[in-house]
Order: sequence, then C-alpha cells, then structure tokens
Amino acid sequence: MSVSFRKLHPVFVGEASPIELRTVRDEATLAKIRAGLDEFAVLVFRDQPFADAEQLAFAQRLDGQLHEGTGSRVITKNRLGNEALADISNLDREGEIMQADDRRRQYGLGNRLWHTDASFRDPAGRYSMLHAKVVPPVSADTEYADMRAAYDSLPAETKTLIEGLRTHHSITHSRQILGFEYSQDEQDQLKGAIHPLVRIIPRSGRRSLYLASHQSRVIDWPIAEGRLLLRDLTEHATQRENVYRHAWRVGDLVIWDNRATMHRATPFDDAKYRRELRRVTTLDIAEPALVSAGS
Repeated sequence: MSVSFRKLHPVFVGEASPIELRTVRDEATLAKIRAGLDEFAVLVFRDQPFADAEQLAFAQRLDGQLHEGTGSRVITKNRLGNEALADISNLDREGEIMQADDRRRQYGLGNRLWHTDASFRDPAGRYSMLHAKVVPPVSADTEYADMRAAYDSLPAETKTLIEGLRTHHSITHSRQILGFEYSQDEQDQLKGAIHPLVRIIPRSGRRSLYLASHQSRVIDWPIAEGRLLLRDLTEHATQRENVYRHAWRVGDLVIWDNRATMHRATPFDDAKYRRELRRVTTLDIAEPALVSAGS
C-alpha cells in the first residue's frame, strides 16, 4: 500500500494521500509513515473510520507500546474503560456535556497551554494519534509548533547557554498555573520527570527544543531564572511562522512526534457544542535513548 505526503506548512506538517490506516499492516508502509514523521513531525490523515480498538491496534503496529500514564487518571476514571485511550472531549461519564465546574473540565483547560504529551513521565510520549469522532460547527482547532525549526532559529549564544540543560516536567505544575487544586495524595502520585531541554531525534539527527507548560524548573538553576528562560524559549518557539493550526473534520487522524513539536487546544463554546476525540500515545522507548545536544 503506497502513501505520500503533501506539505501543508512552510516548515512542517504533511497531509497524507488517501489511505485507510486500519488496514495497514505491511512494514514498508508503516516505515514510510515513520519516515514522514521524521520529515514533517505532524501528519494529517483524512477520512479514517477507526473504531477505538482499531485505533489502538494501529498505534501498536506503528510504534509498539502504548502510554497509560496520563495525568487525568489520578483525578477521574476513564469513561472509555482503557487508560491507553485518552478521552479528549467535553463529555461526562454519561456522555453529556460537562458542567462548567466539573473537575475534569477544569483539569482539561490545561490543554489550552502549549505542551508536549506525557513529558511529565519517564519514559515520556513519542507519537500521539488524535482521532476526531464529533466536531462542533464552530472553530475548535488544535495548534502545533515545530520545535526543530524553533531550535534552528535560536541565536548561537542561546544554543550555547542551553547546551546540556535538563528540566523538570510536572503535570501538577501546568494545572496549578490555571488554579487547579490537587489533594496531597494526588500530588504524591504525580512526581514528574526530568528530561533534556534539547533533544536529538534519533533517525533524523535533528536537534529540537523540548518544551512544555509542564516544565516547573531548570535543574541546578535558581527557580526564577529557569522559569524566565523557559518562558523566553516558549515565546520564541511559538512565533506564528512556526505554528500550524489544524481545523478538525470528522474522521481526521493527526499523528505528531512529541519530541519535535508542542501543541495546544484552542477555545470554543464547550458548554454548548459537543467535541469528542480519542488520543493514543506511544512510549518513547523503542529507539536508542535520547540525549542532550551536549552529550
């Protein structure tokens, strides 16, 4: 089965030629999709009629083990019954639109911050695959930023400054930015993880900034100075020339490399319109260990 990609943005993002991913099992096509991710970092596949089990199976064929370490599992039970299948929706356990004060909705507002999936875990997430089931009749888009292009365009002195730095990522940090409150028991279960600030994508060899709203500090730096550095890098990385905005259609599957991108949800009237997507994220373990640019 053949697949090709058409560039949707000047620096990244490829749209796939017609293909039905739930039937793709040959290694040659899977390898071409992985190569597309190495080149474009974000791939858009239209008209994918996935059932949940089919989406999970495809993700395993493409990249092996699936992540079950989402932060939301600590605050609420997954209504879909499988921790590897993230419920990206504004629906409660009965399938109704959540009330404004619903705790899961308050937690989900953090998705509007620029972030990288599962960076607060070790191993972190590699590929995320988001499938649109129900799309509102208003703009309810997702934005992506190319962190490879962001690194490439840094001044030389900044590249030298951040060489070899490590940062702590915590889901509690990103949610507390917006005023979300955790119990002590919840905080104890969400200790976070430490990762390099600059990562090397193994197959392509490209350097990439590894940023997220989850980052609480730069290791071995004073907290204030570290957070200011991370804020400056995020502002640089999310300039409009590095950002693609995806307008969802029912049946879209978007796959992205979390090592090479950040993303965020955009707001819509979630008290009025239903929006239902499913996300599967793979574990970043199958390839050689990622290292900082200075090691």
